[in-house]
Amino acid sequence: MSEKIFTPNAPKAIGPYSQAIKSNNLLFTSGQIAIDPATGELVKGGIAEQTEQIMKNLSAVLSAAGTDFDRVVKTTCFLADIADFAVFNEVYGRYITSAPARSCVAVKDLPKGALAEVEAVAEI
Repeated sequence: MSEKIFTPNAPKAIGPYSQAIKSNNLLFTSGQIAIDPATGELVKGGIAEQTEQIMKNLSAVLSAAGTDFDRVVKTTCFLADIADFAVFNEVYGRYITSAPARSCVAVKDLPKGALAEVEAVAEI
């Protein structure tokens, strides 16, 4: 049986989805963009600032489910501009040090004009 995960420390879902779903011993997060959960607004700044907020949001969701970055087994990362890859990767690498599997792709657009989005699968 699956369980919906919610924390006020990450942005509320802006559609018909959950922040994450716990199923057996795995957690599947929805993609996180750089929304400040306190204001509901996209953080100001460039890719570094947005990636910092994304990783804080993702950390809050993982924590609410009883896991953390060390237990992440797969991430999928979306960039609005692949030219941002190096800066994104530097910030991402400060949070996720366990070297899980990862896909990172450039996309045409992201919600609210975000520069990046990250989703994760983690063990619980």
